[in-house]
Parts: sequence; C-alpha cells; structure tokens
Amino acid sequence: MNKLQGFYELRRIRIPSISWREFTPHTTLSPDKLWTIRVAVAQGNDFNLPRAVGLNAADATIKGREFIQAFPPPDLVIYYPYFLALKSGTMSIQEERTVIEAVNRDLWNLTTAGRRDVSMAVQLDSGDMSIFGEETFLEPDEISELLRYDKILRAYNHHQLFGSTTVMVEWSYAMNSDLDRRPTGNKYLVFYEYRLLPG
Repeated sequence: MNKLQGFYELRRIRIPSISWREFTPHTTLSPDKLWTIRVAVAQGNDFNLPRAVGLNAADATIKGREFIQAFPPPDLVIYYPYFLALKSGTMSIQEERTVIEAVNRDLWNLTTAGRRDVSMAVQLDSGDMSIFGEETFLEPDEISELLRYDKILRAYNHHQLFGSTTVMVEWSYAMNSDLDRRPTGNKYLVFYEYRLLPG
C-alpha cells in the first residue's frame, strides 16, 4: 500500500484526516488561506515525493501546475489547507501491542531528524503501558483519543493483524493557520498517512 492508496483508505475508515482534493489545471485556491500541495504516485517509490507546504494561493497554484507537468495521471497532485502542527507522531498497530511515538511540532522532526520526545507501548492483552522519554509530553486526553482511534483502526484491519502485518498511521495535533502562520481556532487531531507494512 502506498501513500495514494492510504489517502483513499483514511476516507473509508472515517477517522479525522486531511480534507484533500485533487489539484487540476483548473483548480482555484482561496486567497484567504495558506495551502499545502503534495504528489502521490500510483506506483513505485513514493517516499520523499515533492511537496510545497504553507504557500499562498498564487504560489501554491504555480507549484501545483509544475507538479502536474512532472507527475501526469495516473499519478495525483493533491492540495489541502495548511495547518500548524503542535505535536506529531506515528502509531504502529500490531496484533498484540500498539506503539505510539511523538515529537514536538512537525512530523519530520521524528521521521527525518530522528528526534523523539516520547515513545509508549501498550500491550493489548493486559493494557500495560511502557513509557520512554518525557512522560508528560502527551496529555492524558490526547493518549485516550489516540487509543480510541487505535481501536477503530484495529477493528477495521482485524484480518490483517492476525499475521505479521503492522498498521502504521501518521498524525498531528494541529491548529489552523492564518496568512501569517499564526494559529487560529481550536486544537484538533488529524491523520494523514496510512500504510500496511508486512512483517
């Protein structure tokens, strides 16, 4: 399963995810928001694909058209409103346990820079939780919310988890942004990547 398939799958599961749309040559972006433009390929290596994050409508439109030229169908160029990540992380769901890793602000602080503020492992049978790192980094209600979606994802992927498959999702606690990248509104949880990884 690649990034593009994961975008569609998150919609099917109906958990909070980015409200993306396909970017086309005729797309008109609202000037009252900043935008993120990303590429999702139909096949092949889909790591480190081009993306442009937090652009105004004019610049995002230019970048989107450049991406379309470089990645024609069946590849997809998508767009969605830019958000400010407060905390980000991954959740790895396996048959007997779930591992949550989290980092301050953007996810690439974890995936690219290798930083990690906390890691926690929850055993499915006992409910025991092991925490490594800053124990108070995730608030109790955030942990509860993530584990609530762990149950939803676990139920949705029930058959795959009987083998050695891992369900991997990426998430952020985020806020919307104004044109000056200042936070607006309330904090919310959003998922934006979903993969099934073989053991």
